[in-house]
Amino acid sequence: MQTPFKTIGIIGKPSDPGIAETLSGLYDYLMQHDFTVYVAKDSVKFIKNHSVGSYSMETLGQHCDLVIAVGGDGTFLAAARAIVKYDIPLIGINLGRLGFLVDISPNELPAKLHHILQGHYSEEKRYLLRAKIIRDNQVIHEETAVNEVAIHRWVTPSMIEIVTKIDNVFLNSQRSDGLIISTPTGSTAYSLSAGGPILYPSLNALVLVPLNPHTLSNRPIVIHDSAEIEISFCQTKQINALVTCDHIEIPDVLISDKILIKKDPKPIRILHPEGHDFFQILRNKLNWSSGYHS
Repeated sequence: MQTPFKTIGIIGKPSDPGIAETLSGLYDYLMQHDFTVYVAKDSVKFIKNHSVGSYSMETLGQHCDLVIAVGGDGTFLAAARAIVKYDIPLIGINLGRLGFLVDISPNELPAKLHHILQGHYSEEKRYLLRAKIIRDNQVIHEETAVNEVAIHRWVTPSMIEIVTKIDNVFLNSQRSDGLIISTPTGSTAYSLSAGGPILYPSLNALVLVPLNPHTLSNRPIVIHDSAEIEISFCQTKQINALVTCDHIEIPDVLISDKILIKKDPKPIRILHPEGHDFFQILRNKLNWSSGYHS
């Protein structure tokens, strides 16, 4: 097979034995076509009767020129964060439910993967967010997010009072259950369920979506993705907040802390089958235009 890729990594959902058949079939297919294949260590158990080369998910990208994520969008997000620093592309195979990011189903796998591996694909770049927790002028935690950074009230029935600045310019203060800062990729995830707009993936934009704001005039706002967002808290009573980056939790954020959020300079490269259509994905996943036939 003539291909721009030689060494391929596989990342699966480690907690789901249901991926075993697809993972094993994918591994066999790649080996039969003379690729060098490595599997994330926590997924090796699903591939039987083989001596499988493996690396941790965090170092897999160092040894590959392409990675395939097998699972749902959560698996894809974890794979994207793990390999983004290596500047290699990522393909998603959908074994989950909704699947906005993983756009190849198992029954399409041999044909569509064959075309991609021969170089027939469309590539897009999706940018991540980097969140820093600042305490006493020191960065105490740093994390990346493909979808969103979310600030929540935590272990309290009371709303939290959030102050937001954009590029050091005051935007607003709000009492709410929290705030979502979403990329275009994340605009079809948590942000959408909270009433945020859907952003086209290639837009250079971020959206800020309040969670159950006390004042109903607090609405989502779209800003340029070059902006630095600063979140602080203005209540006097000490409570803890919870910050999540995709599904990664950063607990015990104090009201004296600041949260700085900015676009990460390195994008993740996603490979789609030729003919990839974002609007068709929206129609299929959100059940739009079910009675219309063009």
